[in-house]
Amino acid sequence: MKTKTAFFCSSCGCEEPKWFGRCPSCGEWGTCVEEVVSAKADAKGSHAGALQLPGQKEKPRRLSEIEGVEEPRMDLHDEELNRVLGGGLVPGSMVLLGGDPGIGKSTLVLQTVMHITDRKVLYVSGEESAYQLKMRAERLSNGAPMPQDCYIVCETSLDSIFTHIANVNPDVVVIDSIQTIATNDLESSAGSVGQIRECASRILKFAKESGTPVILIGHITKEGALAGPKVLEHIVDTVLQFEGDPQYMYRILRAVKNRFGSTSELGIYEMLASGLRQVTNPSELLLSTRHEGLSGIAIAAAVEGVRPFLIETQSLVSTATYATPMRSSTGFDSRRLNMLLAVLEKKVGFKLGQKDVFLNIAGGLRINDPAMDLSVITAILSSNMDMPVDMQTCMTGEVGLSGEIRPVARLEQRIREAEKLGFRRIFVPQVALKALDPARLKIQVCPVGRVDEAFRLLFK
Repeated sequence: MKTKTAFFCSSCGCEEPKWFGRCPSCGEWGTCVEEVVSAKADAKGSHAGALQLPGQKEKPRRLSEIEGVEEPRMDLHDEELNRVLGGGLVPGSMVLLGGDPGIGKSTLVLQTVMHITDRKVLYVSGEESAYQLKMRAERLSNGAPMPQDCYIVCETSLDSIFTHIANVNPDVVVIDSIQTIATNDLESSAGSVGQIRECASRILKFAKESGTPVILIGHITKEGALAGPKVLEHIVDTVLQFEGDPQYMYRILRAVKNRFGSTSELGIYEMLASGLRQVTNPSELLLSTRHEGLSGIAIAAAVEGVRPFLIETQSLVSTATYATPMRSSTGFDSRRLNMLLAVLEKKVGFKLGQKDVFLNIAGGLRINDPAMDLSVITAILSSNMDMPVDMQTCMTGEVGLSGEIRPVARLEQRIREAEKLGFRRIFVPQVALKALDPARLKIQVCPVGRVDEAFRLLFK
């Protein structure tokens, strides 16, 4: 058979017959890779759009004539994972779990399938041996008996994997990882653009036709994106991101894409020696230590997705040793930190141009909520003046370029969370107070409209 090559974009998966410098589909430069393909694979068709899904008819039907069948979701016996998936695992769905190396992706999936005792699970590993998985399972089980319906197979050939699936007939299939799987119909190596696209399309066809849910584990590139073509994310039904600092104990599970639920949900885990522990109340863990009398610390009422929690913001301001002062932030956007420092200097009058500013979000979390702005500038100002902030006070609010405090989303949920944890006072944007009834709250609500007004109340 004559060897045929094609050129693919490693970013979006676009296929071209000749080399290109800039992708004609997504416009990225330097993403062209050459792959060896075969006529056999081209004849079959490797695109997911050509799949014949179950229940699909050749004759078009009216939307009102299609009967909707609500299938029960599969309980994974993990409240955090069930919440992020939208209530459980949907039959026939394909879920892609991505994360940095060593973050705990395989641990999360293996721990989850070990708790599924009422279903038959096939765990396909292309990276670890069966003995390594056995050692990890013993560590995660803490002496409990091993599940009887969890099957392990170490295989990288897609054709052999389908043979094992036919023999075992599992209710759930786990593939760790998709970058190690290859099919014999393509001559390129495993992990290439063509192999990932072809294998993902065939696995999706199996999941839709058999109704068996499939969980794929994917690698992350150094830029933080899922390795492989972008078409991989288009093929799957759900894309989960497992993130966190390996030096810290907390891990966050986010839904980047979810066809069967919301992408606003968030799951939080704590990495222990015995595995991942679900964190049902993250506020109590993140505020486990009260630093009375210490400057540079402020408590923020943040929201990640739809989940409110209180988190500690730490700052250190010191005289610059070198001519160029340092600006360092951990868990917070450094560009937004520079903007807030400019607001402090222009609107409040604090000269921080010749001082080093260090900012840290406690617990190793990364927060993108703009309502953290008020606590960030409060912690910076507290450290600069060496004046502590009352630890019974928390705050929430976005800071604008003119020094005003802008409204934030889900304000009442933030206030309820602070009230539940025993805080006596919370600073909120003044313009958002119209929708609240302070008489129903046990916590003192302090509305503020500008940054200087908030500082006068905090440091009086």
